[in-house]
Amino acid sequence: MTGRFITFEGIDGCGKTTHARTLVERLNREGTKAVLLREPGGTAIGERVRAILLDKAHMDMAAEAELLLFTAARAQIVREVVRPALAAGTVVVLDRFTDSSEAYQGYGRGLDLEAVRQVNRFATGGLRPDLTLFLDLDEAEAAERMGVRPGASDRLDDEGASFMKRVREGYRKLAMDDPERFRVVPASGSIEEVDARIDAALKEVLP
Repeated sequence: MTGRFITFEGIDGCGKTTHARTLVERLNREGTKAVLLREPGGTAIGERVRAILLDKAHMDMAAEAELLLFTAARAQIVREVVRPALAAGTVVVLDRFTDSSEAYQGYGRGLDLEAVRQVNRFATGGLRPDLTLFLDLDEAEAAERMGVRPGASDRLDDEGASFMKRVREGYRKLAMDDPERFRVVPASGSIEEVDARIDAALKEVLP
């Protein structure tokens, strides 16, 4: 049996990493084999690429280079981890996938959306999630959360409110254009409240 492929998306600070981890822990407790992965990363090669992408020493990185680095890491994780896990019947929960490129490099950076999509189709072999959970949070609230989050900010964290506003609007457009795959989950409120909204959305695709 082929596993299910679930992705979490949203602007930095929306809580997707926390909620993705909670979901995988719950699925495994309940007897559903699930694995949590992140982008960029999830493989030895992907983690090296991640370090380059998030390093604030590279603030002058060209948008095209940024896109290609993200998709290089994506190609590796799809072939090395995601496809084999799905073939084994595992639920794969991925923190970011192709929609991030469309939102960040397309809507955020202003790259041609069709070009972004073509590069992603090539990198993934056309793989698409069964369900994408978009944790929608106001960029001001997200920035406030980021301000109290432990650890230093990275290159993308420092892009500012106007950039994150464009990214969030991009996500909302993507969700509107693909309502069968996307579920928009309001990400304000307590962790427990958001987890309950995620569980309600998951009931549509998981037994």
